[in-house]
Amino acid sequence: MYRLLSIWLCVGLSSMAFAQDSFRIEGSVLNANTLQPIEGANIVGKGFYSVSSSTGAFKIKNVAKGRYSLTVSHISYRPKTVEVEVGPNMEEVQILLSETTTTLEEVEVYGDYEQEKAKQLSTVSQSVSKAFLDQNRENSLMQTLKKIPGVSTITIGSGQSKPVIRGLGFNRVAVVQNGIKHEAQQWGNDHGLEIDQYGIEKIEIIKGPASLLYGSDAIAGVVDIQPSKIPFPNSFGGEVNVLAESNNDLLGVSAGVQGRKEKWYYRGRVTYRDYGDYKVPTDKINYENYIFELHDNHLRNTAGEEANASFSVGYVSDHIKSETFFSNVNAKNGFFANAHGLEVRSSDIDYDSSSRDVDLPFHKVNHFKVTNNTIVSGENHTLHFDLGYQNNLREEHSEPVPHGYMPKPSDSKERVFSKNTYSLNVKDSFKPHKKHDGVVGLNLEFQNNNIGGWGFLIPAYNRFAVGAFAYDQFEVNPDLHFMAGIRYDYGFIDTKAYFDWYPSTVNNADGSTSYIYLQRARDKTSTFANVSASAGLSYIHKNTTYKVNMGKSFRMPLPNELASDGVNYHMYRYEQGNLDLDPEESYQLDVDIDHTTPSMSVGVSPFVNLFDNYIYLNPTSNYYETLQIYEYTQSRVFRVGGEVRASTTLFKNLGLDASAEYVYSRQTSGPKKDFTIPFTPPLSGLVSANYQFKDFFFLSSPRLIADLRVTAAQNEIVPPEETTEGYQVLNMSLLADLDIFTKNPPVRLRVKLNNVFDTKYFDHTSFYRLIDVPEAGRNLSISLTMPF
Repeated sequence: MYRLLSIWLCVGLSSMAFAQDSFRIEGSVLNANTLQPIEGANIVGKGFYSVSSSTGAFKIKNVAKGRYSLTVSHISYRPKTVEVEVGPNMEEVQILLSETTTTLEEVEVYGDYEQEKAKQLSTVSQSVSKAFLDQNRENSLMQTLKKIPGVSTITIGSGQSKPVIRGLGFNRVAVVQNGIKHEAQQWGNDHGLEIDQYGIEKIEIIKGPASLLYGSDAIAGVVDIQPSKIPFPNSFGGEVNVLAESNNDLLGVSAGVQGRKEKWYYRGRVTYRDYGDYKVPTDKINYENYIFELHDNHLRNTAGEEANASFSVGYVSDHIKSETFFSNVNAKNGFFANAHGLEVRSSDIDYDSSSRDVDLPFHKVNHFKVTNNTIVSGENHTLHFDLGYQNNLREEHSEPVPHGYMPKPSDSKERVFSKNTYSLNVKDSFKPHKKHDGVVGLNLEFQNNNIGGWGFLIPAYNRFAVGAFAYDQFEVNPDLHFMAGIRYDYGFIDTKAYFDWYPSTVNNADGSTSYIYLQRARDKTSTFANVSASAGLSYIHKNTTYKVNMGKSFRMPLPNELASDGVNYHMYRYEQGNLDLDPEESYQLDVDIDHTTPSMSVGVSPFVNLFDNYIYLNPTSNYYETLQIYEYTQSRVFRVGGEVRASTTLFKNLGLDASAEYVYSRQTSGPKKDFTIPFTPPLSGLVSANYQFKDFFFLSSPRLIADLRVTAAQNEIVPPEETTEGYQVLNMSLLADLDIFTKNPPVRLRVKLNNVFDTKYFDHTSFYRLIDVPEAGRNLSISLTMPF
């Protein structure tokens, strides 16, 4: 089946170019002042009807030859009637609408304004649109973003992943949603990101230190999931997305609606996904010199399910915009059993009995979030208020077996975490002078994390952080902008005492034996304070933008880095924290050069980065009950790297894109001096080609996309990491519209074939790569998005 599909995608589609033209009206609806596309405009003629898409385009098929009147209307624009002559070789119709004076304040022209503002900022960032997300959607949000140069993921199975920016991940990358930092258990190797990727319209990715605006945990960058645009007045709409995949037999559906009267509006979405064990292009796994046979290439016990729901209600007027957002993400995922120690060899569980059940070990996570974003606009000041509460409840279940002095537990709850986070951000944007844009702000966050279960790894803790910042963007002239800012942060982490729930045998000096409950953690309050700063220039010269930015950021140590003292059976090692750790401090220089014309674009983004005291988990030569002890320690680290990118349009319908990324890391002090740092990605490049065909049968505007990922071998490792070989992976996609419903926008079809040749390869930043598990094999996915 895959061979036939590949032949169809690669060769058969070429016949589309020879499809015969039929009489139809094609055109676009644009803003008369800005020439930006207008989405949702109604085009009405005698006996036919259409609605403009997000690109402003519309299409009316099966129109007889003749002259017709089209009435074009939109709630925010003056209606317009145009005459068109339908016949052979007719040209596209371009319709320009003028904004109505009563709604001028309501219509925010995002396109040119946001692009121009991004050019004026000295930070290196990239905007990700809804069209990009829909076109490249994978099993998790961060896997969807992997095509962005400089962005990679630490994957955990088929449905979970965590962000990595320029080789740094975990709590070094802040994930922000609706202005509030997403707070879960990001420190864990096998803890994914609990965010529903459906319904997201725009993401801003900041590469490099961003502590100035976001505080601790933004030392490497930010994934900023921004609020969706406010619906038009007196509007209602939505979409239903259905998805099926072959590799893990996934079935998913997501449905969203939104509506607005005059000043009040709402949004809602529900998502459900169910999937089985995913397949890998191998039939055996070698772990600790033991060979595990895989049944039908299934990576046993990687099935799972996910159920998400969100709802928001908002209010908008001339001076106030406010939206309250509720969301709940619930997931249950199995872990590849052989990744959690070797006990699976003696387990009574039949892991191959079904590819869809979830056996031990597994985790359950529920993330509840409520946020409010309010903007109050005055004559000279704009106040922003972000208020948030989050509860992350995570249960990690493992087969109860005795370890050392610990007897066999009575249940499977190995670890339980319940984390409550309260957040408040206040920001004032003002213009003290016509050439200055000033911002002052305050961020507060309090975390309370409680623990349970029979396996101890990190203690319960409270964490508080407060930071105040100010920055100014100065317009030297319309093409030259200078930006500088400073921030001060103070915080503390209060770890709680913990004793084993079972006694251990201790041999005393006098030869006697005692049975005591060992203390794993003690009451300890650690305080931290630090200064962050940033300064940069942006210069725009015709089609070229030059940026340079220098920044200092910091990161508070995490409770696991400070106070862990237990066995991590997921990694089969003993982890030990260090209460004397200092905050990480990072100094970075970023440069970005971008040259863009209507037919091509090229860019380069190099960086140099220095850590005074990078924190990492270092394997030692000591053992605890046959388990190797890993200790958190610090060292100086030097990093350099960057990204290059290029795109062009050849002929009329063929587009080409290429990008490459590289990071070099070296520890310059500490026990691993002259080694790199863990999870450093290798040199990697992506070449993409897309071709727009003519309409073919029921497919409207079909587009074929081929992506070739070329990755070099990674021989720069830090023990106990192992080297990974280079690889090449081909992915292909077919995108098209289906004009099924005459009075609704077309249904969007996406057919995607990942890993076309079922290549066996290892991603150096994958969690399962450590135990000789390759990436997923060939996967065919079909997605339908039905707007209404």
